[in-house]
Amino acid sequence: MKIGIIISSNDPETVWNAFRYGEHIVKAGDEVKVFLTGPGVEAEHISTVQFPVKGMMKNLEALGGEILCCGTCAKKIRGFEPQACPVGGLKDMHQIVKESDRVITF
Repeated sequence: MKIGIIISSNDPETVWNAFRYGEHIVKAGDEVKVFLTGPGVEAEHISTVQFPVKGMMKNLEALGGEILCCGTCAKKIRGFEPQACPVGGLKDMHQIVKESDRVITF
C-alpha cells in the first residue's frame, strides 16, 4: 500500500508522531511519502530532547521513505532554504495525493 502523509504543523509532538507513524508504515512493508507544507516546513528546526524530529526525519529516509518540503512555504514565506529534505511544490504534493492509496494529515 502507498500512504501519503501531509504535515502542516510545527508542534514538535505532532510532527514527531507523524514521522514515527511513517517509520511504522515502512517497517510494515508499505511505502510512504511525506510532504511538509505551511508551518510543517519548520520540521527540521523544531527538535527537542523529548521529540527529536530531525532524527526521525533521517531515520525515515534511511528506511526508504521520501520527504519533500514546500519551497514556497520555506523560502518565500519563512526565508530559509530547507536542508533536511528536497524542496518540492504543489505539483509534488498533488502527485503524492494522486498516487497514494491513503492520505493522512497532521
